Amino acid sequence: MNKTDLQTLADLRIDEAQALLTFTPPRPDAAYYLAGYAVECALKAAIATLFNQHDWPDKRFVNDCHTHDLLLLVKYAKLNGSRLTLSAANPLFEDNWKIVQAWNESSRYERHNLVKAQAMVDAVANTTNGVLPWIKAIW
Repeated sequence: MNKTDLQTLADLRIDEAQALLTFTPPRPDAAYYLAGYAVECALKAAIATLFNQHDWPDKRFVNDCHTHDLLLLVKYAKLNGSRLTLSAANPLFEDNWKIVQAWNESSRYERHNLVKAQAMVDAVANTTNGVLPWIKAIW
């Protein structure tokens, strides 16, 4: 798996999440999970950007990056400063980040109502203040 694969997966997962909310009936559980997974893939693509083609990465760092923890992935992608700066300047982004950071791998085993799932999808995908466009501007 490489950076391009992860970028493609991020785009596919948010598209799938949005589509699931249009079903009759909607599928909010899966939509919520996939929206968060889109952010995970995007952050891993951003991490991949840190490596040059011929660099040998540190094994511990690589192992640590095999996580689903979005806060850790932001740290490993060296995006925490950017996130804090944007959050301070843009309260709508900060609100979206708060929604997204609540996601975790075990979300796939939880129930999510339509309102919560729609809020998550919007927090990830919003073109102006969303988490995914912020990561995409950097990756």
